[in-house]
Amino acid sequence: MLGVFSSSIVSPPDELVAAGSRTPSPKTTAGELLKRFVESKGSAVSVQIGEHVQLAYSHHNESPWQPRSFAVKDEVFCMFEGALDNLGSLRQQYGLAKSANEVLLVIEAYKALRDRAPYPANHVVGHLSGSFAFIVFDKSTSTLFVASDQFGKVPLFWGITADGYVAFADDAELLRGACGKSLASFPQGCFYSTAVGQLMCYENPKNKITAVPANEEEIWGATFKVEGPAVLAARE
Repeated sequence: MLGVFSSSIVSPPDELVAAGSRTPSPKTTAGELLKRFVESKGSAVSVQIGEHVQLAYSHHNESPWQPRSFAVKDEVFCMFEGALDNLGSLRQQYGLAKSANEVLLVIEAYKALRDRAPYPANHVVGHLSGSFAFIVFDKSTSTLFVASDQFGKVPLFWGITADGYVAFADDAELLRGACGKSLASFPQGCFYSTAVGQLMCYENPKNKITAVPANEEEIWGATFKVEGPAVLAARE
């Protein structure tokens, strides 16, 4: 899966900008990145949302234990990869039908966060148990919400393209060609929300997240780490 967002939606993270500046490397534009994704993935589907957002996904080389899914409801777009262990109980919590899958569940969880403010974002993600990574874009509010499970079972990466777009994908090599050293693994157990305005750890939301410069031989420009002691946030 691939999500590409212009700077009018999400400001390029300073840590990734700095990483690319420390070690200049070849990059390509967001349009070229999307074209490469569509051409390299079998039966890829791409969706353009307005002028500033592009989403793409494919079932090419999909793991049967970590399937990819896409859905749109009430102008909320979501791409989900993985599987939730507690999907059944979450369906009941959000009043969904037994046929509802993970991607529909995440849309409902996001809408609960949006519509019941102040409703802590970490509570929504913290209820999810299993292996997952997802990208949510709310067209009605131009809000981006991205998250990864606490053990990083589903790979997720982010970077900055040559024309300043922020890109998220489950394929590191794909992003490497477009983002150069302005690239990092999305930190496990964390979420990024443009509504919150920063990257946060949902298990330990008060802990600071820092970016450590990577070694020259690594493909990353930086590695994001959660500082401080692990104190699990309340989920109730």
